[in-house]
Amino acid sequence: MAVRPVFVPVSKAPYVTKFMGEFTWNGGFAVSQKQKNIAALHQAFHKRFPDDKVLEISSKSMQELGVQLSAFHLKKEVPSLGQKVPVECVFQAGKVFSEGGPFTDLYMATPRDAKRDQRLKSSGVLRSFFFEGNTMPLMPRTIFYNWLYINALLENPQYTQELMQFNGFTDIEFNPEKSINCQAEAAALFVSLGRLGLLEACKSFDSFFALFSR
Repeated sequence: MAVRPVFVPVSKAPYVTKFMGEFTWNGGFAVSQKQKNIAALHQAFHKRFPDDKVLEISSKSMQELGVQLSAFHLKKEVPSLGQKVPVECVFQAGKVFSEGGPFTDLYMATPRDAKRDQRLKSSGVLRSFFFEGNTMPLMPRTIFYNWLYINALLENPQYTQELMQFNGFTDIEFNPEKSINCQAEAAALFVSLGRLGLLEACKSFDSFFALFSR
C-alpha cells in the first residue's frame, strides 16, 4: 500500500490542508502505471469526498489542464530576460548555496536538465533564494516555490477559471518523505487565496509572506 497527499483549499492560514489517501501502488515507470496510481489516489479521495472535483497536476495527468499546470510547462515571466520560462527553471535558477549560486543560466535549460544540474548538489548548503535582484528566505519551507507558482498562474489567466472549480489537487510524483515543494499544493493555495480575495497580495513577495504570519 502507498499513502500520498491530496491538497485541499481551506479558508484559514496556512490555507491548505492534506487528505492522505491510501491505495495499492502500481509499480513501474510507464505513464500507464503512473495513471493507474493517479486514478487509485483520486478514488481514495472520492470515497471521503464524493462530490469534490480533484485534479492531478503533472505531466502524467489525464486532464489537459493538469498537464499545462505542471511546473515543467507553466511559465513565469522573468523581466530581466524579457520572456517567460518554465516555473521549474525559475525555481532551480533561484537557489543560493553556501558555495555557489544563483545559477541563472538555468533559465535557458530544459526543466528536466535544470532540475538535474549537478551544481545544485555540489555547491554546499542551501541558504536562500534569489529572483530579479531580491533575496527570499528558506522559511516557511515552501514560501518561494509557492510564490513563484502562484504568480505564474496570475500571468496565465487562461487557466485560472477552470482551476477554481476543483477542491482537491494531487501530484503523483510527489513523495512527502523525499520532497518539500509541490505544484499541487501551490495550486490548492492559489484556489484558497482566490476564494478569499487575497490574490492581489500575492504579487509582492513581502505581502505574500505576511499572509502566513497573521
